[in-house]
Amino acid sequence: MTKHIVWDWNGTLFHDIDAVVGATNEVFKAYELAPMTADGFRAVYTRPIWVAYERMLGRPLVEGEWELLDTGFHDAYFRLAAECALAADAEHALTTWAGTQSLCSMAPHSHLVPKVDAFGITRHFTRIDGLIGVTGGEKAVHMAAHIESIAVRPRDVLVIGDSVDDAVAASHVGARAVLYTGGMSTRAELESTGFPVVDTLAEALEHA
Repeated sequence: MTKHIVWDWNGTLFHDIDAVVGATNEVFKAYELAPMTADGFRAVYTRPIWVAYERMLGRPLVEGEWELLDTGFHDAYFRLAAECALAADAEHALTTWAGTQSLCSMAPHSHLVPKVDAFGITRHFTRIDGLIGVTGGEKAVHMAAHIESIAVRPRDVLVIGDSVDDAVAASHVGARAVLYTGGMSTRAELESTGFPVVDTLAEALEHA
């Protein structure tokens, strides 16, 4: 039985796919790549992000290239994300759940906390953990530290996210997961994890 939900932010509670795709297109404009649609981005998206960039370029990144791309992406993303809103049923899902809940995101912590607060939803979370340090990596270690910090048993935890990386992180700590199609990954990739796949956050709560 689920007692605690760990929510993902980008692509899950925060509907920012347009900002992600727009920022990616801006960064890769210098490489003369054709602009991607949301579906095109989902087709190449993976963690760590630099692997997705290598897929787009068809070659390995050279030394120093990742840092430049990552900085350029975040500069564009933060500007575009200002126009993005919460997922359609995010507030309803947060207020409906009767247990405890927290937020574990790969977004930079210094950006995440004020963004969550600006939407007036901070009160729903016992803890909010964004990333401190290098961005773009995998979530498993970050999730393990988050679970330890909130002092809940992994078997009592349901992770709700939008990517295969969320599924891997849940498995890494021994938690269950439900994966949401509104974010960065294709339905086929999400289904390949063996976890339930849903089209709304309200539907995700049914698996709790």
